[in-house]
This record gives sequence, structure tokens and C-alpha cells, in this order.
Amino acid sequence: MAIDLPFRLILASGSPARRDLLTRAGFTFDVLPAHIDEPTGSGFTEPRSYVQQVAWMKAAAVAPQVLEGVVLSADTVGWLDGQVIGKPADAEDARRILRFLGGREHELWTGVCLWRRPDDLQLAWQERTRVHFKCLTDGELDTYLATRTWQGCSGAYAIQEENDPFVQVVEGSLSNVIGLPMETLARVLPRMMG
Repeated sequence: MAIDLPFRLILASGSPARRDLLTRAGFTFDVLPAHIDEPTGSGFTEPRSYVQQVAWMKAAAVAPQVLEGVVLSADTVGWLDGQVIGKPADAEDARRILRFLGGREHELWTGVCLWRRPDDLQLAWQERTRVHFKCLTDGELDTYLATRTWQGCSGAYAIQEENDPFVQVVEGSLSNVIGLPMETLARVLPRMMG
């Protein structure tokens, strides 16, 4: 079922997962990825301000290219033991991250920014989901890393929507773990109607 918005929606992200969530929800949108250098996460004492800043930076990079419409940007990171868990640099980094998360519960935060053009009205929020990642054996870890599904994913994993053998949502939104809290977006997006 298509959702007709009275404005053009522009996704400021190259994330296939975010595109898929919006498409399955029935939204029509354009994709205009924000090409920014994301901060590393060092110096941030809590995840909310980090994802808020990065989501805003993405929207700010794309908004000047849009004459009219609403820019949608998002950033998702893991958070455990007082540190940002971002995207792995390579397979060894993914192995390190997954060992760190293994057998523990962590938070997954997404910051979302909606930026309306041409009047530059902005609406932002951050959403948290608590997630448990299974402790993997060395063999399971090797098999998982070989799938390469960890590439480009905060926390070095991509959750399967049904019966994920490794990742369990303890509290919060599954779509938030995928990369965009769709339940909240559906409630907030109508506020952007001029």
C-alpha cells in the first residue's frame, strides 16, 4: 500500500536497509546520500548526543541540494560500557566487536532528523532499543564473518527480522535495530506537512 505524502521525501542515506524499510512501508522517496566524515564517537559521554549530531550533519549536507521537500536522515550506533560501537573497519575489527558484544545486552541508538525545505523547519529525535547478542564460538564467528553481512553495520551485525539465531531485541523497536524506527517515523512525519 503506497503512502501519499503531500511533499517530496528525500532519504539522505545510502543504507540499503533504510531504503528497504521505507519501501516496504509504502513510502515513495528519492535517495540522495550524505557524504560526510562521521565522528569516531570518542569524546561523547552518551550515545544520544552522538546520533543526534551525526543525523543532523547528514541532513545539513543534503538539505541545501533540495529546493522543496523533507530530507530524512538517520544514524545508528551501538553503545556498551560507555563507548560508541560503530561500523567495523574490516573483518578483524568485526571479530573484535562481536566478541565484545557476545553474551551481553547492549543499547542500539538511532538519531533521526527531518529537515523541511525551503523553510528549514527541523524535527529530530533519538530512539533506543535494548539488544542481546549471543556469545559465538570461534567456529560460529568464522562462519558469520564469512557471510560479510556485518559490513557497513553498526555493531558488526545485521539483524534478521524473524528468528535471528544471534540477535534478540530485549526492549524496543526491531526497525530501529535495522536502522530506522518506523513506528515513530509514521507518527512524526505528518508533522512536517506545511
